Amino acid sequence: MTDRRRRTAPARRHSRTRQITPRTHWLLLSVLSVTLSTALLLQGYTHHMFGITPDDVTGARGRSDAVPAQVTHGGPVIADAARAVHTARLQDRTIALTFDDGPDPVWTPRILDVLRRNHVRATFFVVGTEVAAHPELVRRIVAEGHQIGIHTFTHPDLSRLAPWQRSLELRETQLAVAGAAGVTTALLRPPYSSENDALNDADWSVLKQADLAGYVTVLSSQDAEDWQRPGTDRIVANATPRSHTGQILLMHDGGGNRSQTVAALNTLIPRLEAQGFQFATVGAAVGMAGPVQPAGLGDHLQGMALINMLQAGDWAVWLLGVLMYAAGVVSVLRAAAVVIAARRHRRLRSTGRRGVSWGPPVTEPVSVIVPAYNESAGIEAAVRSLLASDHPVEIIVVDDGSTDGTADLVESLGLPGVRVIRQENAGKPAALNTGLAAASCDLVVMVDGDTVFEPDTVRTIVQPFADPRVGAVSGNAKVVNRGGLLGRWQHIEYVVGFNLDRRLFDLAECMPTVPGAVGAFRRGALLDLGGVSDVTLAEDTDLTMALCRAGWRVVYEEGAVAWTEAPASLGALWRQRYRWCYGTLQAMWKHRGALVQRGAAGKLGRRGLVYLLLFQVLLPLLAPVVDIFALYGLVFLDPVRITALWLAFLLLQFGMGLYAFRLDGERPGPLWSLPLQQLVYRQLMYLVVIQSVFTAVSGSRLRWQRMERYGSLRAPAGAESSGEDRTAAPAQPEPEPYAAVPEPGPYASRPEPRLYGAQPQPWPYVGPPQPTPHDTTHWH
Repeated sequence: MTDRRRRTAPARRHSRTRQITPRTHWLLLSVLSVTLSTALLLQGYTHHMFGITPDDVTGARGRSDAVPAQVTHGGPVIADAARAVHTARLQDRTIALTFDDGPDPVWTPRILDVLRRNHVRATFFVVGTEVAAHPELVRRIVAEGHQIGIHTFTHPDLSRLAPWQRSLELRETQLAVAGAAGVTTALLRPPYSSENDALNDADWSVLKQADLAGYVTVLSSQDAEDWQRPGTDRIVANATPRSHTGQILLMHDGGGNRSQTVAALNTLIPRLEAQGFQFATVGAAVGMAGPVQPAGLGDHLQGMALINMLQAGDWAVWLLGVLMYAAGVVSVLRAAAVVIAARRHRRLRSTGRRGVSWGPPVTEPVSVIVPAYNESAGIEAAVRSLLASDHPVEIIVVDDGSTDGTADLVESLGLPGVRVIRQENAGKPAALNTGLAAASCDLVVMVDGDTVFEPDTVRTIVQPFADPRVGAVSGNAKVVNRGGLLGRWQHIEYVVGFNLDRRLFDLAECMPTVPGAVGAFRRGALLDLGGVSDVTLAEDTDLTMALCRAGWRVVYEEGAVAWTEAPASLGALWRQRYRWCYGTLQAMWKHRGALVQRGAAGKLGRRGLVYLLLFQVLLPLLAPVVDIFALYGLVFLDPVRITALWLAFLLLQFGMGLYAFRLDGERPGPLWSLPLQQLVYRQLMYLVVIQSVFTAVSGSRLRWQRMERYGSLRAPAGAESSGEDRTAAPAQPEPEPYAAVPEPGPYASRPEPRLYGAQPQPWPYVGPPQPTPHDTTHWH
């Protein structure tokens, strides 16, 4: 039986809908990713590649043949190292206090307080990363009349670095000082340096390169050894000159606990002054003319930018660390929640024989609506599987303007109880509404044209309607084409992700989606809503949310199994998931009012919508950032700990997978590909969410896209002949399952695949009433 209907307005409207794929957001995302990666690289380099360590860690210094004798035996201030080298000593009874490794937020202020009380000026050789972290301390050092020198940016052993790294270390430190205090300095003290006679050939190459860059190297002539923290008395003894010769005294205001240094200064300065020593900065002690000068505007601005970038990097690392741990905690809590809910759901559903818990068995006939647009590859298998149902059905195939002969193919089969309705292309919602208007039963099942049912699927999915509160039932969709990694990954996603979530939603009474592949509804409830809306691309999600808000309960029936074709290429998968995600966002926005409603609508809003927002929008949006931070941790932090966290997360996913596969009666073999799924497939899904969110924010509207069909479906045994009279109930051959599908088969993973047996006695077909009150031409 065939109805031919012409629908022009919806078709014109859909044909005019222009698909806009915004590109700006990919550029923005790339810029943000590069910026974040650069900031993390800079932060990792400056904080974790080197760092401040005790001065004796470098060990033996090597040969010193290239070091001039006048340097080895000269003064601690070395100038013109690359040309006519000369050195300078301090005058007798002159002490130049020098402090390395700061500024430190705790100890530098205390040392400055001691110096101020004693009216002493000193020289501070600062580390660039510490300058960026505490620029106010550098400003205080300069403001109180002390002298600034640089001690590199990250405190590496310069002799072990390439020339370009040395230049980078000096230049970045100079910029940090210029940005913090508005000055530049010509004074340099290489990390891990000490006295002149400790210089080796590698050190000398550093001094010559520094000279070419305009620096004067300041070594030390006496070491207080406060970095060893030997005690206050010992530091005072080490710092006290053995003669009247002037000394450049090495001490530290950063790099660790300097309480002993502070205490030693309180004793040392008065004692040396009492012995006739005077204190001066390095420049003043050797008569240098202005080693510290005001910075140029360009250097000052670049320095400020550098400081801001480093501080932003510190904040970013802190925030990303918090987000990563928060995401981990939330993921663990979610895993625990879905597993507990799945156990409880199974226990509740397994009480007694199937269907007993819902009430008396539902035996009334069912209308099955199959919207079809260019489904010739699988429509025959889908229709024949429905005819093989052990529950009375009428089948309504709504051809939505197919151009591949879908309607002609179904008509040519001559199958009894199958009705074909043709309409001009108007979209899936319009096709569903056409079928809904033509249906003659109070219960309807909606199934995609790329899906086949098992013999008991229809009977099983309608049993919850024995409870008058139930308005819709979600079935258990399974992937039929599982060959290859992409098929396995989607199979895992369907079993572990979708079905575990549906069990949780069922218990929480906030089911957001009855999938288009297999869902059952009360026809009256749908008509009360005005049919299936076409304002979103996820008409199934929109319809389900509307039912929940109308007070109906939506449940999940895991025993109602349907086999559906999944996308077999990355492009097709992207298009499908893009449409799903974008449509879900549309539906969430449309039904946002449920957040403040009471009753069933409030459960959907405060449970279902919040869950979707958290786990299907926010976490995927943050996931690329967390992944970048994980790579940062592998390179700069503790790779063992980061790897252990990832393995723990993978183990959690694997445990959930094993449990979900056991619940669904599936073999766990495909779970071997779970690590690759986490590394590849998960990233693709995150990009889909990002694309969808930007599309929604930009206000673009997408058109409904038809998925590719691959002909993976097989007609059930016993329903392959066309035109037979179902009233005769002829003898049937031995039943067979669906024909084999490439590795692994759709039913191979089930322990006892259900077989198609003899077709049941037919339900007398009754023609549908005229759909005048609900004529779909008036719905759009």
